[in-house]
Amino acid sequence: MDTHIAIGSDHAGFQYKAEIIKFLEDKQFIVKDFGTYSEASTDYADFAHPLAESIANKQYEKGILICGSGNGVAITANKHAGVRAALCWSEEIVALARQHNNANVLCLPARFISLEEAKKFVETFLDTAFEGGRHERRVAKIDACAVA
Repeated sequence: MDTHIAIGSDHAGFQYKAEIIKFLEDKQFIVKDFGTYSEASTDYADFAHPLAESIANKQYEKGILICGSGNGVAITANKHAGVRAALCWSEEIVALARQHNNANVLCLPARFISLEEAKKFVETFLDTAFEGGRHERRVAKIDACAVA
């Protein structure tokens, strides 16, 4: 398992991001923080694009993005070829995103889940493998027809 992971958030996700970084570092992960670095109002795309690019160019295998609803960072990250960002609000959704969709970016809605749930979702995201098989064919079709 790759022990390097990328993480980023906007202001709404800043506190969760800080706690998740500690959580990951306690588990011996090397964490690249793409920002933001305070609770001052920011634009989620300013952090989601660089993180997604680091996944797309294979600098990092997996990433975590956090904003208020999770939608902004998920939409932004999914603009990058090779990125499969999944907005997750339950442990089952996280597991299925990995098992069936080979999600490589976990997007969390800080305003709708607890910090303890967020940590559990991160753990599930990192511990759950892609099943392959019939899902491999489906995932391959995601980037097969990129349009401008």
